[in-house]
Amino acid sequence: MKKYNRILLMAGLLSLVVLLSACGTGDVDSNSTGIWSRYIIYYFGEAIKGLSFGNVGIGIILFTIIIRVILMPLMHFQTKSMRKTQDLQPKIKALQQKYASRDQETQAKLQAETKKLYAEHNVNPYAGCLPLLVQMPVMIALYQSILRIPALRQGQFMWLDLSRPDPYFILPILAAIFTFASTYLSSMSQLESNPSTKIMNFFMPVMIFVMGMNLASGLSLYWVVSNAFQTVQTLLLNNPFKIRQERAEEARRIKQRERALEKARNPKKKRKK
Repeated sequence: MKKYNRILLMAGLLSLVVLLSACGTGDVDSNSTGIWSRYIIYYFGEAIKGLSFGNVGIGIILFTIIIRVILMPLMHFQTKSMRKTQDLQPKIKALQQKYASRDQETQAKLQAETKKLYAEHNVNPYAGCLPLLVQMPVMIALYQSILRIPALRQGQFMWLDLSRPDPYFILPILAAIFTFASTYLSSMSQLESNPSTKIMNFFMPVMIFVMGMNLASGLSLYWVVSNAFQTVQTLLLNNPFKIRQERAEEARRIKQRERALEKARNPKKKRKK
């Protein structure tokens, strides 16, 4: 049942992303209708214009950073929840091996023991996904405001014509690099990697690069800023190097306690004179 609940939760998140991404087509202005286009996309665009100080590129950068800063507490909560869940994985696997039989009674015991383990460590396995319900609509709204408001697709920023792709591919390359850095750093903190994670580590940067080569550079600018912020945020809130060091130290302490207990159970014999 737990497996199916997780699948349903992820399917729901994916459906939300698809629904909001496809919600509304065409340009957005003050005459647009619908809650999503008129009151969310439009006012996101107005906020970007207000922060532009005469240059739309500056507005995109500042508003993206502001949105990311506002969402940081949710990201911190999500990171902590996911880390707690990851740290319990060895114990979860031990329970799965103990109750390996597929009959209904054994599986019921496995679910009960797993639920008890989560409760003892104050862990909700779904808590790490719930902040996405808030983050995803906000990030999609920011993305669509740049995509669907003509004023945000126009103008010059440094060497860029924001309505056209970057002619030198500098932004698509940077966006791909920062996308890879953020996803790879996040995967480093996991106790065990899986094939799907490795595929996503490379698929997402390639997808961002290809899209950046063909879409307006205003979107590429958003991707660069957003993913660069995500990379720095990961290093601050979920630094994989620090996490690995802490886990190694904890493993050493456990081994030392085990050796001490072993010595206490089997004291050395006195040397013969």
